Amino acid sequence: MLIVMAGLPGTGKSAVAEALGRELGAPVVSVDPIEAALWRAGVTRDQPTGLAAYLVAETVAEGVLALGQTVIVDAVNAVEPARSQWRSLAKRHDVWPTFIETVCSDPALHRRRLEGRSRDIEGFPEPTWEAVERLRAEFAPWTDVRLVLDTAIDLPTNTARALGFLIA
Repeated sequence: MLIVMAGLPGTGKSAVAEALGRELGAPVVSVDPIEAALWRAGVTRDQPTGLAAYLVAETVAEGVLALGQTVIVDAVNAVEPARSQWRSLAKRHDVWPTFIETVCSDPALHRRRLEGRSRDIEGFPEPTWEAVERLRAEFAPWTDVRLVLDTAIDLPTNTARALGFLIA
């Protein structure tokens, strides 16, 4: 399976991805640490490091799929080209991409999570609430079937819902 997480920063997609990874014994390929690694390697931030990180994540996910294993991709996936990338990858490996979007229905909770988190990704600054709001305005409408998880609900419940969706 190719499981593709999507959602605004701070909505809990990484937490869900990691919980699913533990339950399924599947690796999680996360774009943010890849982008941070590019910066630490000296690739300047004026370069398209976000795109590069998505391409590196795709390459890693492709290797996992080539082994016949499930992989979980953890990225914002706000725009159609990103989502298309995962559909193309899935098609190359004759699997169906499963999209799971995280949202937080409680804006105050979402903001507290974003402003209070520290993921310890060396060299990766956490986005501001203002940056998340700009990204929200640019988030492309979905055309794919997907599971939407409201992370105002607890992680175990959302993990169980996601597992049920994946099995269906």
